[in-house]
Amino acid sequence: MAVSAEHTPPRAPEEVFAELATLIGEYMGPDDEAMLARAFEFANQAHAGQLRKSGEPFINHPLEVAKILADLRMDAETVCAAILHDTVEDTEVTPEDVEREFGADVRQLVEGVTKITRIEVGSLSDEQAATIRKMLVAMGKDIRVIVIKLADRLHNMRTLASLREDRRIFKSRETLEIYAPIAHRLGINSVKWELEDLAFFYLEPNKYKQVSRMVTDSRAEREEYLSNVVSVLHGEMEKVGIDARIMGRPKHLYSIYQKMTKKGKGFSEIYDLIAVRIIVQSVKDCYSALGAVHTLWRPMPGRFKDYIAMPKYNMYQSLHTTVMGPAGRPLEVQIRTEEMHRASEYGVAAHWRYKEGGGRVSRDELDSQLAWLREMIDWSDEADDSREFLKNLKMDLDNADVYVFTPGGDVKTLRAGATPIDFAYAVHTEVGNHCVGAKVNGQIVPLSYKLNVGDRVEVLTSKSASPSRDWLGMVATPSARNKIRGYFSKQTRDDDRQEGHDMLMREMRKHGLGLSSARSVRALKTVAEAMGFNDTDDMYVQIARNRESAQHVANRMLKLLVDRANEAEKTTPLGVGEGSTVGKLPMLTSVKRPKRHETHSSNGVVVKGVDDVLVRLSRCCNPVPGDDIIGFVTRGRGVSVHRADCPNASDLKRDPDRIIEVSWAGDARVQDTFKVEIYVEALDRMNLLLDVTRVLSDVGANVISCTTNTHRDGLVEMRFLFQVSDLAMIDLAIKGLASVEGVFDARRMMPGQKAPAA
Repeated sequence: MAVSAEHTPPRAPEEVFAELATLIGEYMGPDDEAMLARAFEFANQAHAGQLRKSGEPFINHPLEVAKILADLRMDAETVCAAILHDTVEDTEVTPEDVEREFGADVRQLVEGVTKITRIEVGSLSDEQAATIRKMLVAMGKDIRVIVIKLADRLHNMRTLASLREDRRIFKSRETLEIYAPIAHRLGINSVKWELEDLAFFYLEPNKYKQVSRMVTDSRAEREEYLSNVVSVLHGEMEKVGIDARIMGRPKHLYSIYQKMTKKGKGFSEIYDLIAVRIIVQSVKDCYSALGAVHTLWRPMPGRFKDYIAMPKYNMYQSLHTTVMGPAGRPLEVQIRTEEMHRASEYGVAAHWRYKEGGGRVSRDELDSQLAWLREMIDWSDEADDSREFLKNLKMDLDNADVYVFTPGGDVKTLRAGATPIDFAYAVHTEVGNHCVGAKVNGQIVPLSYKLNVGDRVEVLTSKSASPSRDWLGMVATPSARNKIRGYFSKQTRDDDRQEGHDMLMREMRKHGLGLSSARSVRALKTVAEAMGFNDTDDMYVQIARNRESAQHVANRMLKLLVDRANEAEKTTPLGVGEGSTVGKLPMLTSVKRPKRHETHSSNGVVVKGVDDVLVRLSRCCNPVPGDDIIGFVTRGRGVSVHRADCPNASDLKRDPDRIIEVSWAGDARVQDTFKVEIYVEALDRMNLLLDVTRVLSDVGANVISCTTNTHRDGLVEMRFLFQVSDLAMIDLAIKGLASVEGVFDARRMMPGQKAPAA
């Protein structure tokens, strides 16, 4: 294929559409031709005044894309969508306008192409991975979307000379690494070959010229040689009664360059530089023609491939043989039917070509041939890491494959380097999960064995078996790797959830907060939703797996709590005194916390009729907001506050002159931390203490001391002294402790109170 970097004079849109009309007239009916004419008028008006960087009218680009698709004999809806594919993105036209004028199918195709944004293969980013995933999904919904995109890229490559050099190199690398392999996967070789040669021209101009010159210098000799070969083959086909069309097969420059560099071959050593195709009427004729060729010339050992019995993943079928031709020169011969030839040139596009009766191949007939696409979509959904996803994508688009057999004789196509583990997961996920060994060609082999073409593989399974993490280093297919990871992800999810919860709890406790209070639970759910998680459990799992930072989540929660507290402060009713703490969260702001038990009114206690008095919470009963309290005036120590049911309060009431009325001020329960003691009675078991302390940790309690006493009858008594910020946390702690397995009593106690008799 010749490539030129020279600019051509701009052509009128009507001239380009006339060429398109000639192409579609060869296989479409009058109604379809009329629809495409309307599409041209519609797009021409929408793009009026717009120019490409080359200076030609912008409408010429979608028309050229449509011509490429017409060459592939795509259906009317696809060609129509190609004409319109830039209108929604670059003009005032809306998808609704397209549907109103041309129907829902065309709109779906136009939107599908529009949504596939630029693929940045140069930067491995989450955005790039999302873009490629979007393309895979679009392919899954309607494969015609990516066929249009390939045609769009092909015309852009044909006109790449108008861009800056850095953009030419970027586009060429992108084409070579993503678009050409996708065209190959879809079997559209006519597009794939041209994309590769164009990218080769811009990426390696000197090497392109060198290979091109080699091909040109030997062309006259090759053409004379091929003419003699074709004449001999025609004569042989007539002898055996085979109606055949015989032609030389063009060799593309990039494929020649690949063989010279990757395989270290010289130009004269490339066997298929001289090649012929024999197109026959039936599969039977293919094998008869093969016999005739081998009768004429001796086949070269190891150079025969039967892609009819074992088709390639991209629907390619043909017989390949290399023989020692006239003058002792290697000659490659490809033998196929007309239908196989169309599939070879047009791949998946051949399924939308009109048959003689006017019908088309149904979408259902593509299912088995596009199984690789569904598998690729599956593992792209499962992949979490963007770098690995893009690496796997490039590997999966590689054309190196091995074909192996199941014990029943079915063919499985795997990537080169695949092991029996890959094969097991290709059969079924459960077969892979329970694999314990494998036989290849009847012999036991290690699971790390690299499968070869033609191997017969039998998987040995056991119901009690499970995957090993070592398998991740053995498998070659993204599908198997993601299924193994999925297994371990499910197995460890509960542990990860708890670990993530504990990590976030530790971060929150640095700020004096827990995760079980009503406001923390609300904030937690809000933050999880804002960060795109399905629920808080998913967020915990991602924290444990280091895919999300516990500190980041905690900071977002703290900000949310502060914002809500400030909002509540703005709405505080008039009349609330200066000492009120409604809506404030001093632990989340820069306000200094007063020393514990030595606070004034800021500890949340208001002394009736007295201002600026020292208020102290008594250590004997540790009152917390919500408790009934009384005040007692002490000499030189201000007012001591006790719980109303404190044993010492009875003694204090004997001196009524020193009793003073006190109360909790507003939302005092957020003002400080308070000491509380809880008594727990339970039956002894493994991990009992761990489960009990976890409950206290979950409510945000800071355990100061713990004592346990285990009796001979298996009864355990525990006493915990811990700090809390409000009464609700105590209730939550007691309820949580009561639900722990083996616990049959949990209650609040006062320091010094004796536990009930065991």
